[in-house]
Amino acid sequence: MTERVQVLVVGAGLGGLSATLFLAQAGVDVLTVERHPGTSIHSRAAGQNWRTMELFRWAGIDREVLEVSPRASQGLRITVATSLAGRVLHRIMEDVGEFDVSAWTTLPAALAGQDVVEPILLAHAEKAGARVEFRTELTEFTQDDDGVTATIRHRDTGEERVVRADYVVAADGGRSRIRQRLGIGTTGMDALSHCLGVVFDADLGDRVQPGVTDLFYLQHPDFTAGLVNTDTPNRYVFAPDYHPDRGESPADFTPERLVSMIRAATDLPDLEPEIVWTGSWEIAARLADRFRAGRVFLVGDAAKVTPPTGGMGGNTAVGDGADIAWKLAAVLRGEAGPALLDTYEAERRPIARMVIDASLHNMKERMHPDLDVSGLTKAEDPLGILLGFRYRSTAVLAEEPDDGERVETATPSGRPGFRAPVMESTVDLLGRSWVLLCAGDGARWHPAAADIAAETGVRLDCHALDDATFAARYGLSAGGASLVRPDGIVAWRAKEPVEDPAGELWRVLTTVLSR
Repeated sequence: MTERVQVLVVGAGLGGLSATLFLAQAGVDVLTVERHPGTSIHSRAAGQNWRTMELFRWAGIDREVLEVSPRASQGLRITVATSLAGRVLHRIMEDVGEFDVSAWTTLPAALAGQDVVEPILLAHAEKAGARVEFRTELTEFTQDDDGVTATIRHRDTGEERVVRADYVVAADGGRSRIRQRLGIGTTGMDALSHCLGVVFDADLGDRVQPGVTDLFYLQHPDFTAGLVNTDTPNRYVFAPDYHPDRGESPADFTPERLVSMIRAATDLPDLEPEIVWTGSWEIAARLADRFRAGRVFLVGDAAKVTPPTGGMGGNTAVGDGADIAWKLAAVLRGEAGPALLDTYEAERRPIARMVIDASLHNMKERMHPDLDVSGLTKAEDPLGILLGFRYRSTAVLAEEPDDGERVETATPSGRPGFRAPVMESTVDLLGRSWVLLCAGDGARWHPAAADIAAETGVRLDCHALDDATFAARYGLSAGGASLVRPDGIVAWRAKEPVEDPAGELWRVLTTVLSR
């Protein structure tokens, strides 16, 4: 018997679980399958930037993420050195507080590891009604004009069943089998380096700063590696490179050799680290040629693989999941036309390109000075990528002329396509529906918004803010209004009052929702 769901998510990493959570909270019937036995036990993809924490705030999990990462309140230090007590080659950051984001958001960043964030996403997704099944894999699928038919198999029992879904979200990692079966190619750099991941427990004393995220890029005479503390006391991740071109493989790194390397990295020759887990991966920079094939959408590492330098890969995966979720929900509820789903690739693929290029520039600076980055786009300002990014698609009514600007780097302008500035007065108004924010009393906008919401069936909340700071941040004069999407992106604005608010809102919503 065929099982029926609205959305099948394949993969329960950061991207897949984010999509699952946001879909379930939007009332979508979602089933998520993951071939591994549980969520990640590795703290890689640690850190949640301010944009991710906005999304988590709107999902109701931001406080939990902060609580499992007390180091976030103390800061972040990034050092390039020969060893933990050796020569410091470059101090990249002393404290994440060096960034002034007050014009962009009032929310803090977090520094939680993937191993503690994924269980939070999972618990809230299940609470919202999602079904998540581990040790379950997708074995085959076909799609037609009306949906996707998938066969899933439990890896322990071998039991197979058929699932019919309206859409599939492929979050099955950098080696995505779904992407390959769809014939979607990738472009970029393969095998930039090969890396071991070693989770170990030890007391490193004063070699790391207590209470902060202390990240080292080590250029030791005998190896290149990363080393960082985790949310578990006295637990660290050590990530040395290995070199297949020299005949090396992960099997060559015995526990004894790893202990010796950790002692050299920490300058503690008598240290007795306990190896908890080891694994290996290839550091690459690859971008999928397409993010969509019919009713299947790629998110997270299935859509792009980026070096870990810069901490943007996991955050981008969360952003992918949130983006496709609100759009799928709008289409499934009948609020939007199917063409809205075309905007997923149009908006998210350029972000992935920027993230990959920025991470490669960071990799050259921190780990591999011989890396050729001459063919990349320029390294954008980090705050511009994280908070000042721009979407161009049919789900945004851009103001003319389009200056070609990819990011805002000074202060937010409130222009369509950019993030709506998150202020104390707006943070809890955004992120759960379409929102019309009005400068002044909103007397003419309120009845128009109510009428349009009733006619279209779209949840449109209208709020008036008689606040000069709000009006300045959003670029509005008295009587103007800003229409913000469920993902906190400005879709359209009327900087001045308009003659026919209801007619203008009807035109805008039917356009941006592809109705």
